[in-house]
Amino acid sequence: MSNLTTRFQGLFDKLLQKGWAEWAMIILLAMVPLFTHFPFRVNIFLSWEGAYRLYEGQVPYRDFGIPMGYMYWVVPAVFFKIFGPAMITLVKAQVFINIISGFAFRSILKSLGLDRGIRFIALFVYCVSYSFFNFWPWYNHTVIVYEFLTLAFLFRYLGTPGTGWRSWLNLIGAALFTGITFMTKQDVGGMTLLLGLFFLAYGWWLDRRFKPVLVYLIATAFFLFLFIFPFLSYSFGYWFNHGQPPHTARFSMGDIIGDFFNHSQWIKFYLLLILLFLLGKRTKWLAFLKDRKNGLFFFLVIAILGEAVVIQVTSYTPPDNNIFFHSFAIAYLLFLAAEVFDIRFSQLRYFFPALLGVALWWSGVFWKYLDRFTARSAGKEETTQAVSGENLVNRNTFMIIKDSSIPEAQWVFSDIPVFKGIYMPAPTVDGIKRIQAMPVWKEKGSEVNVLNMTELTPLAEAIPFKLERSPNYPLWYHLGVSMFNREAEMFEKRIGQKEYDVVFFEYIKGLNNFYPFRVRDSLQAHYHKIDSFYAPRRGMETMGIIEIYTK
Repeated sequence: MSNLTTRFQGLFDKLLQKGWAEWAMIILLAMVPLFTHFPFRVNIFLSWEGAYRLYEGQVPYRDFGIPMGYMYWVVPAVFFKIFGPAMITLVKAQVFINIISGFAFRSILKSLGLDRGIRFIALFVYCVSYSFFNFWPWYNHTVIVYEFLTLAFLFRYLGTPGTGWRSWLNLIGAALFTGITFMTKQDVGGMTLLLGLFFLAYGWWLDRRFKPVLVYLIATAFFLFLFIFPFLSYSFGYWFNHGQPPHTARFSMGDIIGDFFNHSQWIKFYLLLILLFLLGKRTKWLAFLKDRKNGLFFFLVIAILGEAVVIQVTSYTPPDNNIFFHSFAIAYLLFLAAEVFDIRFSQLRYFFPALLGVALWWSGVFWKYLDRFTARSAGKEETTQAVSGENLVNRNTFMIIKDSSIPEAQWVFSDIPVFKGIYMPAPTVDGIKRIQAMPVWKEKGSEVNVLNMTELTPLAEAIPFKLERSPNYPLWYHLGVSMFNREAEMFEKRIGQKEYDVVFFEYIKGLNNFYPFRVRDSLQAHYHKIDSFYAPRRGMETMGIIEIYTK
């Protein structure tokens, strides 16, 4: 028995040492979306629209305006070029992003010199908690991936600082991705820059070398100049949100503090455990901070937890957007536990119980998608009457909710190529087919002037029709976020002059001007509504109706 255990341990050590198990986990979990089908995702219209415009050769701020940077759409646009503009191509782009994300996180842990068992367990938590359920690209996720690439390069430099060309390349790589992060989304980009400066300042304190701080600052400024300067003549200053009118800043210290004390239970729990473990180590703080590995890891985890507190206020969609902090926290707690309790997590007797524990912890991720699949396959519906005829009351039926939306289990696929592999409510699919059958497409051909204020942005490819281009044209139509009164007045004027042959408008009464109500008022005054159908949304709170208007 002892010899068998030794053999298993030897094989396990080889798998961990070579990194094969980590590579396989990152790639295989990321590739799961390639073998399944998906419902139409709320807000995915934005990913499609930006990627499609770049795919067509349009230039940000010249042909369309956005309140953030353009880097988020680069990867999806490249995948459109490779695989063609289809909804499922966005999923393929996200598979690539998830693979890069996993390797960036792994690189950070490697630079910290973690025990291989701890590294694998933390990487497993990262993959299942932050990558696995992100099947669609979204800027609040992609910007974090770019931040982690920044940290990966930065920690490769800080882990073994030197003066060789490879060390400087790592530092310049960190500066490059700092610029890319900022040009994806401003809040995380700004925090990434601050983190980079902080960690380099810490390295300066350890090594008494100021030059790396200067190189990082100059290189970051250089890359930002390259990313911004070509667009300064295209209303970049109007569109890019740095808190100036007509934009409003989302940063509120009161909201951040309130959200931290009212909620943030996991973050506060992790802080408590970290404190207890450090007390258990009888930490001598000055010696602790002068130890490069201990200091870098401690400051990294505290910074990530702090960033998660801020992001849950500034980037509140989706609500679990800051969930990446779990991976860093569990890695640090296992690291501290190994020291306090003298445990080697690379030994099978410790590794497997810990891995099974975190798998049980995150079992909801797997169960959620298994349950969705079985519900769709079985056409599961809640019933309020037992077989015997008695009124059935349980946790699923004790409330009577008049939800007029169509359950996802009843959504259907369409034969429209751009929506291949994507299922939507049957009325949505039927409505799209009625749009395709409208005589105007044959009568006017490519000269049809269309305003598409809906989340069905792939209609531009499905019909097809030309997208309007202008420095004053918003990429999407959320009033106060991505367009403002100036743009609303522009659309109202064009509608009043009946410049559009066809207008698609999505009315979502439960959301604050997600599509401007005032534009709909103009449509009702100057155009005829000829059709309407359900938007591809779930839940009655944000249910939408797509309306078709003609002159």
